[in-house]
Parts: sequence; structure tokens; C-alpha cells
Amino acid sequence: MIIVVNDTAAEGSGIASSFQQEGVSATELSPCDFGGWVAAADDRDVGAIDAVLIGECDQRNELAKLIKKRTAAAIIALDESRSLDKTLDLFAAGVDDVVDSPCHAREILARVAAILRRSKLEEASGTGDIRVFRDGREPIVGGEPMLLPRRELRILEYFVANAGRRVTKAQIFNSVYGLFEVDIDENVIESHISKLRKRLRARLGRDPIDSKRHLGYMLVRN
Repeated sequence: MIIVVNDTAAEGSGIASSFQQEGVSATELSPCDFGGWVAAADDRDVGAIDAVLIGECDQRNELAKLIKKRTAAAIIALDESRSLDKTLDLFAAGVDDVVDSPCHAREILARVAAILRRSKLEEASGTGDIRVFRDGREPIVGGEPMLLPRRELRILEYFVANAGRRVTKAQIFNSVYGLFEVDIDENVIESHISKLRKRLRARLGRDPIDSKRHLGYMLVRN
């Protein structure tokens, strides 16, 4: 999930919409709302964030420092008028990348994937016969690319990032649909996972996803 933090509501909504068109859940929040939420949110909810995009706002440096304390999510600053001093201040505050605004959603997704590869999540990018890229490319399953519907791809990426750890249906939903989505039934995740497991079984000859009632799901390392 990607969170867009922006003082300009219309601009923020446009950015969030561009990610949703790419099949990636994205939500826009004002700097005040985001700062209050990220400071008080549960660790599991904060852990569902893949990246935070921060537009031009007075609190940008402070928000970047706060995010770094709570999560390993990629932090990207959107800048309409760059200067060396401002860019250096942003990096000092913990921002991972600075891009010109506007910037295409696919480019930002590629930058997020690169940042995560360099972070602690790099080791979770593959589990032997399953490898994902987090930038829209098809995953490699059993040595061959596998074409997946967007939601199933996001679920597989989440499983790989948490391989060997059990995750709940709510955690998967938050990662795929967003923490603030209230119009979609959480049980839709069960249908997506069922279809994904069938595809993986057909390709691998085994079911790599272990499920336990009331405890959740786990991608088993092979």
C-alpha cells in the first residue's frame, strides 16, 4: 500500500488514483492526519505500508523522521522546484529518494522496488522457486514467468515479503486494498488466495501456502 501525503487535496487525489490504475492500493492523507495516524497506529497497520510519498508541505522533514521510526517503508519526496540545499535536507531527514513532480506512477513503483531491494526486504524477494519484483513485472514461479491478476500478484508479493511468518487475512487485506478501504468485504481475500494457491499448485506440483484456521496463512520456504 502507498500513502500520498499532500497539502493540495486535488493533486494528492490524482496521484493516488494513478497508482490504483496500476492495481496498487493508494490513499491520500493530509500531513496533519497522516502524522497523527502514523504516530498512534498499531505496528501491524504501519507495517502494511510499502511507501510514503510526501508532497510539498511544511512538515515534510518531520514526517520523514517519524516514518523512519515506525517502518521500513520507502519514503519518496515529490518536489516541484528542486534545490541542492532542500534535497540534502530531505535526505538528512530520512527520505530515500527525491523525484520531480509530476512523476509517472510506474516510475515511482520502480523506484520503490529499488529502495526495498536495498533495504532489509531484499532478502525476502525470493523463496527458492518463487521470486517477485514488486515493480509490476511478472513473478518467476518454478523457473518461468507466471501471469497473475493484479490482486493475486499483490498477495503473492506480500507472502514473499513475509515468507516463513504467519499473516492474517486482515493483514493481507490491508496490504492489498489499503488500510482505509471500507467498501470492500475483507472476505474477498479468501477467494483471491484460493485462486492463487490453485495456480501455484499447478505450476509447482505442491501448495506453498500453509493455512491454519484462526491463525492465518504462511508461505513455506522450500
